[in-house]
Amino acid sequence: MGAVASVLAAAVLWGTVGPAQLWADTGVHPVSLGALRMLLGGLVLSLLTVRPEGLRSLRRPGVGRWLGLSVLVTALFQVCFLQAVERSGAALATAVAFGTVPVVSGICARVLSCERPSRPWWWGTACAVVGIGLLLLPGSGAHADLPGVFFGVVAGASFGVYIAVTKELGARGAALGTAAPVSVLCAGLLVSPYLLVAPEGLAGARSVALIGWLGLATTALGYLLFTRGVGGLSAATTGTLSLTEPLVATVLGVAVLGERPGPPAAAGAALLLLGLVVVSVPERHRSGPPPRPRPAPEAEAEPAPRRV
Repeated sequence: MGAVASVLAAAVLWGTVGPAQLWADTGVHPVSLGALRMLLGGLVLSLLTVRPEGLRSLRRPGVGRWLGLSVLVTALFQVCFLQAVERSGAALATAVAFGTVPVVSGICARVLSCERPSRPWWWGTACAVVGIGLLLLPGSGAHADLPGVFFGVVAGASFGVYIAVTKELGARGAALGTAAPVSVLCAGLLVSPYLLVAPEGLAGARSVALIGWLGLATTALGYLLFTRGVGGLSAATTGTLSLTEPLVATVLGVAVLGERPGPPAAAGAALLLLGLVVVSVPERHRSGPPPRPRPAPEAEAEPAPRRV
């Protein structure tokens, strides 16, 4: 239950990113906001979690190029997601972004690991494609425009690639507890020159409070909670709990921000969320626990080790 509570709390924090951005209404450019979020969150995470042995693991053969790709897609996700929120609203932007994630992560698994897509993945992909198409129909809503949906799709694709890159880093011996904070901090440094291009609104009190919330609560604390709990849960359970993030964003968008998408947009968002449920939930229920292997004759007298 402690692991479930940690992952659930992290998902709730992440679900507040879009609503907080719109509610604060600071006038800060989304790219500048994303840069400061990554710089602050990445710095705090690095101070709390990075250790010398973890840094040494990033110098192993084959790790460098995947770490560089991790930095690029981390920066791309932050920049595109915050712009999608500004253009399409918190509810629709979050639905588009996270409805796209399973599609891209499945494609990456096919390309990198030759994994065959499952039937739930195909259904989830169909829901994502039709849902995004509905968002682009005329009359979907004042905020459901082509650039906003595009930024949301790119953000989701970036996160899907990030998942695949994280697996590759782990397979090559990189310490993921170090790779993730380093990726966030380096992504912030990569985007930070934009602060000179669009510094408007950064010095306001609401801007400082928003940056503090996004950097410290949704990035640093959210990551710490997620990593604390994810090790004790199955992938299916983690995926199901992560559905809390778009749910929180949708509830806050409607209840707090007064977002009222038109019927086509509402149907599209519902399909995107349905696709997430289809991909995340059924696999856990369809497949039972694997059969326990019979011990070898010489080991039958020894107690079986407990799985942690």
